[in-house]
Parts: sequence; structure tokens; C-alpha cells
Amino acid sequence: MSLIHLFVARHGETEFNRKGLLQGRGIDAPLNDLGRTQAKYLAEYLTNYHSTSIISSSLTRAWQTASAYEKKTALTVQKNRDLDEMDFGDFEGVYMEEISDELNDLQNGWKNGDVSLKIPGGESPEEVFERADTAARSYINGADSQTIMLFIHGRLIRILLSEWLGIGLKNMDKVEHGNGAVNHLIFKNGSFEPVYLNKTDHLEMLTTN
Repeated sequence: MSLIHLFVARHGETEFNRKGLLQGRGIDAPLNDLGRTQAKYLAEYLTNYHSTSIISSSLTRAWQTASAYEKKTALTVQKNRDLDEMDFGDFEGVYMEEISDELNDLQNGWKNGDVSLKIPGGESPEEVFERADTAARSYINGADSQTIMLFIHGRLIRILLSEWLGIGLKNMDKVEHGNGAVNHLIFKNGSFEPVYLNKTDHLEMLTTN
């Protein structure tokens, strides 16, 4: 029986994260100092597992996080644009507090099941899932007893995990995530099972110092 261990990690912090600005797919911000440190601690934690492949979105913040782990292995990060963050369209580069009403309207629509509702100038959750799920499964399907490290983005993690774990896109906001956090899933018999979600123990040193 094919058994795949899939680790889904969120990238480290950027200045956009720190300031409360939306990034999405169109803003390619690098990690800030804290983000680079988070990536370092995440990489050290992931060395507990013997990975067979490292996959990242094509955005700088994701592959910089992946690169911290890559340096500890003999593997090369594989970048995939279909694993980039959701396209936030007209909202990219805007402070979240400035568009809180618009964001609430969107999220209420999604929670009510209208997951085809698009962000103005951007994507819908349904569209994001279709492209990212197809990309992720291209690495998972047909693999045999592999351990895959996937470095992606917050909203994308919510979108993928909500569907993979069976709660549905309308409940994606129930999926918690933080910069530098990691989720461990097992894929077998065509379905995903969680081992743990939103693990941040490896980052505790950053909050206690």
C-alpha cells in the first residue's frame, strides 16, 4: 500500500504580514528578519523527517522558507506557480483594516457556500483549490512511500486543508495557520488523514526570548 507523508508548511513572516497588508499572488515580498529566523527553526524541526522531495510555490517568501530546509538536505526545491497564494486582486497591497467591510462580505459569502465568489480582480476559493489541488496531487499520486515537504501560503493552506480533510471550502476559516507553522498529513487509499495541524512548538524560542 502506498503511504505518503505530506508536510504542509506556511512561509515565514514578511513585512506585509507584520504590517497587516494583503499580499496574495501578485506581491512577491521577501521574508523579514523574523521570517528568516522562523524558516531556520522550521528547517531544524523538519530534519527529524527524511524527505524525498521539497515543493514550494514560486513566490519569494515561500521558496526562501523552503531554501532554509533545502540547505539541510541533498534535495533541490521544486517551484510550482500553481501553488502560489490566492490572487487577492484589487485588495493586494492594501491594509486589511481599510477593507474590512469588503473582506467581511466576501467571507460571509464563502461561509454561506458561495465558494465561486471571486475577489474583485482576483480568484475564487473554488478556482484556487482546482489549480493548487491539481498541482499538489501531481506530486502525490503515483508516489510510493514518500515524504513530501510543501511550502506554501496561509489562505491556500486553508483552502486545501478544508477540502482535503472533508470540512469543505465554506468552513476554510476554521483551519488555523501561522507563519512558520506546519501541518502533517498522511495520504493513503486516496484520502488524507491529519497527524497534527498548525504545529508551532518549534517556534516557542521566538516567543519566550
